[in-house]
Amino acid sequence: MNKQLLSGDEAVARGAWESGCMVAAAYPGTPSTEILETLATYRDVYCEWSVNEKVALEVALGAAVAGVRSLAAMKHVGLNVAADPLFSSAYIGVKAGLVIVTADDPGLHSSQNEQDNRFYGLSAKLPVLCPSDSQEAKEFTKLGFEISEQFDIPVLLRLTTRVAHSSTVVNLEQRVSRAPLGYEKQLHKTTLLPAFARHRHVDLEKRVVRLQQYSETTPINRIELNDFKLGIICDGVAYHYAREVFPNASFLKLGMVHPFPAKLALDFADRVEEIVVIEEVDPFIELHIRALGLKVKGKDVLPRTGELNPGIIRAALTKNTPRPAPEDDIPNRPPALCPGCPHLGIFYSLQKQKVIISGDIGCYTLGALPPHSAMDTCIDMGASITFAHGADKALNNADPRPRVAIIGDSTFFHSGITGIVNTVYNRSNVITIITDNRTTGMTGHQNHPGTGKTLMGEETKTIDIAQLCRACGIENVIQVDPYNLKETRKVVHKTLAEKQPAVIISRRPCALLVGKQGQAKAVNKEKCIGCRTCLTLGCPAISFADDKAVIIATSCVGCGMCTAICPKGAIE
Repeated sequence: MNKQLLSGDEAVARGAWESGCMVAAAYPGTPSTEILETLATYRDVYCEWSVNEKVALEVALGAAVAGVRSLAAMKHVGLNVAADPLFSSAYIGVKAGLVIVTADDPGLHSSQNEQDNRFYGLSAKLPVLCPSDSQEAKEFTKLGFEISEQFDIPVLLRLTTRVAHSSTVVNLEQRVSRAPLGYEKQLHKTTLLPAFARHRHVDLEKRVVRLQQYSETTPINRIELNDFKLGIICDGVAYHYAREVFPNASFLKLGMVHPFPAKLALDFADRVEEIVVIEEVDPFIELHIRALGLKVKGKDVLPRTGELNPGIIRAALTKNTPRPAPEDDIPNRPPALCPGCPHLGIFYSLQKQKVIISGDIGCYTLGALPPHSAMDTCIDMGASITFAHGADKALNNADPRPRVAIIGDSTFFHSGITGIVNTVYNRSNVITIITDNRTTGMTGHQNHPGTGKTLMGEETKTIDIAQLCRACGIENVIQVDPYNLKETRKVVHKTLAEKQPAVIISRRPCALLVGKQGQAKAVNKEKCIGCRTCLTLGCPAISFADDKAVIIATSCVGCGMCTAICPKGAIE
């Protein structure tokens, strides 16, 4: 059998391809991004970056109802955006299989929270599968399509960061092609008018009962008996951590956590003396176990925050001294914008301005940190504009500071357009700065509607952000090149002084896409007076040694922004 080392994300893509999936949609977001990037390399699957997760799920649901297997992928907070169609999809069901991947992020490696999306399955009444490694990620994806079609319901596949990004050996199989089933009008099933939806809810409850019975007997929920003194119940990557710490314990390994296999859990409890539930973040399994009236040890000793690892489990549940984690000896390195990042220019222009600045999700969120300190809030995708609008209405004339929203180009297409329309319609004085670096930078340079290319590399219509803003009713739309610091500062300061609705588009491609843009700069130490003005740019290629500025030539992209701000012309 052919074997390959795959990450969990790559394994999900492989499983979708092997299952005959024909349509896949996503919005990039760590730790889920690589699923669609990998799947797009396979033949016979249409893949797209949708403008947001809600759209992606609706696209996948449309394809599934039209008769082809489909997949939607997103990070955990993306499922919040897609929650509206998620709940409706359970009522509607599918014709061909639909797998919805949520990649949760315990430890907040690149997220604003660490919510546990197993609870979405509970609330929306969807089956939830939790793989523990790459092999299971592939197999559970394939199983998800089978369950979806057998029970006429979408299936939620929950990864976590460690499963999504760690690599293990995966057995590869060939693709099983499936003929499209075709579209069939089913008004009472797919049109959720209240009269129809009432019947669909009754039908959904019947499907949940059948899924409950399936959960009790599926082999992905299994009992592993060893020492009867200790019984551990777990799912996902926590299973491997627990096996490492307690190799002789008995296990109830759950691959399908909802509907919860209550009878199987009671059977397991009858065989062991002590029960411990080991799971990351929230006590999802533990709540079900306690509801059965069983005495259990879980989040009373294990943390509710952050990722688990063998050391944390060992420290919480044994008397052994925990072994230091490998990362304990690594020096802390605060995040920073890249050398030559165009966002540096716009944030430099905002320094020392008396403004209220609401931020958004993207690389530019780092503008909240010194030396710029040019951002007050970061909530969710698109919230910069709507938060600024709310602050403007609350403060009115009581606070003279301009209300500024900063949002990236991909985030603007994701959920910023409605905010712009809302500010115009409700007569707000918000000034929106769109940092257009021509890509979805934070998640690894994915295309979006403003780049002119699709995920599959096809040329497409480039949506003009300036025209879009004007169409939304913004009359004052200005475009600047952030590398031209003098002009950018002039435009920013003038617009702030006017305190009128406006959009400033800071447009320059991401420095990592363009690479070297000129000769690396160097500091003339005889001219340098050590004033440290160059450090206020926030470029990581600039440092100080012996009271003189130093530019790391291998990091410098030659953008010239530092040359423009040096008061003595010492950067040449």
